[in-house]
Amino acid sequence: MSAARAGLWLGLGFLYLPIVLLVAYAFSADRIPFQWGGFSLRWFVALAGDERLIEAALLSLRVAAGAATLAVLVGGLAGFALARFGPFRGRALFGALIGAPLVLPEVVTGLSLLLLFVALEGAIGWPAGRGALTVLLAHATLGAAYAAVVIQARLAEADRSLEEAAMDLGATPFVAFRTVTLPLMAPSLLAAWLLAFTLSLDDVVLASFVSGPAGTTLPMVLFSRLKLGLTPEVNALGAVIVAVAAVALGLAALLLARVDARRGGG
Repeated sequence: MSAARAGLWLGLGFLYLPIVLLVAYAFSADRIPFQWGGFSLRWFVALAGDERLIEAALLSLRVAAGAATLAVLVGGLAGFALARFGPFRGRALFGALIGAPLVLPEVVTGLSLLLLFVALEGAIGWPAGRGALTVLLAHATLGAAYAAVVIQARLAEADRSLEEAAMDLGATPFVAFRTVTLPLMAPSLLAAWLLAFTLSLDDVVLASFVSGPAGTTLPMVLFSRLKLGLTPEVNALGAVIVAVAAVALGLAALLLARVDARRGGG
């Protein structure tokens, strides 16, 4: 085995072996999280009865889905403007503001958003308070920056002659966008949505700043519980999340493959 191949396998093992062990120990009957005590599903049953974890997980999924959708809408418009509008006054500043969350530490972003929400509470009586909505907006702010980069890169390499040909044949700009540009953007839109969804589901820093008692997400609950020590239910929850992520990635890959095949056949 060559040194390069050995390094590759060592890197993959370093990345994925902990995940494999976590999933394996989720089926252990032992109360110690990382000690094998025979095959059992007892911790999945215990997880199903843990209302606090289930409630936090469902809240995180709702927030992540909403934040990813909003991030794709805002980031998609920003990426389209940067890729298609050409040079315009303030373009450099606009691009810098869109990409700022990518380079700013999340602590700075979280603190600034906290100050914004507190100011809104004092000025206009922010109706929702700090909770799920503020977490969703914070995650959408971060996700929009990533979505803009992904979508702008996709449009930058797309062939504009297809859109121009559609308009030469009588299509209005909106029809050309709907029938030509949007299908070209579809893979990047899906990729941006998945990226923003994952970032939201995984985030604990922003959520810690902008959430309240009604907006405690799953990572926040897990971090609070880890202070008291690991429990086998955490392994079971990790196994469920890995399974859901694997199914989502499989469906996304299948959808992208169909889009590419349809484009190649067309």
